[in-house]
Amino acid sequence: MKILTEKFSLYWKLIKSPQTGLLLATGLAGFMSFKCPVFNIPLLTAIAVSLFLSISGSTVLNMWYDRDIDAKMKRTCYRPLASGVISSREVLNPGVILSILGVGLALLIDPLYGLIVFLGIFLDVFIYTIWLKRRTCWSIIWGGLAGGMPILAGRTLAVGYIEWVGLLLAIGILFWIPTHIMTFSMRYYDDYQAAGIPTFPSRYSFSFTRLMIAISSVLAAVTMGLAAIGIGMTIGYLRLLIVLSLGLILLALMSLIRPSQKLNFGLFKYASLYMLCAMVLMMI
Repeated sequence: MKILTEKFSLYWKLIKSPQTGLLLATGLAGFMSFKCPVFNIPLLTAIAVSLFLSISGSTVLNMWYDRDIDAKMKRTCYRPLASGVISSREVLNPGVILSILGVGLALLIDPLYGLIVFLGIFLDVFIYTIWLKRRTCWSIIWGGLAGGMPILAGRTLAVGYIEWVGLLLAIGILFWIPTHIMTFSMRYYDDYQAAGIPTFPSRYSFSFTRLMIAISSVLAAVTMGLAAIGIGMTIGYLRLLIVLSLGLILLALMSLIRPSQKLNFGLFKYASLYMLCAMVLMMI
């Protein structure tokens, strides 16, 4: 029993549960922004399972492919795969199985929904991680597109087709991703340099990166606001979203005007909190 618990703990670390949980929340929010969950509990459960499996599988495959660069970075060298606690074969097979199960279930739920879920895995694993991540800092655009697929999938399944609100929600995620990733790349600049991963701070400069963060934060806030109006969010919840968005923009501008490591990390943390709160507002 102890061995199984330890093994489960190792695999749980491979799926990056906070990241997986946030992406899962976006997918559920996309569905619940149009369909009442109370009357769709079985379908909502199936959506949650399919997204959890596919997102987890995608993350595990990314961890498998990036095991060499993870071993070079102080932040990630203690991960089970990078440290050699678990073998690459033990990781690759579960990653493939989880991805296949997730996409397979998604296709059974609805072909268009399943296609979007598959597209998310394809963009994340093959385009972002394998093809572009080690070649260009602009790879985050494709990572952002992949990050927007769960919410687009959930919204599309609820509506029955791809419409402008679902696309706006996905674009909002795309604009939010730079704030999330670029603040991280500045905080762990030396790690990314050691691993040879191109980032905006290393390719351009810290000041240019902060400008890009400020611009993307404004675009993310505006896009999410327009999507909320399209959903029909009531004025009370819309006000809360506006307050949250102003907080994101203010922190980004403060980081641009008076940069500091503390403020940069605070913006990174707030960006995740902002997205989670925005998704909760979309759900209710």
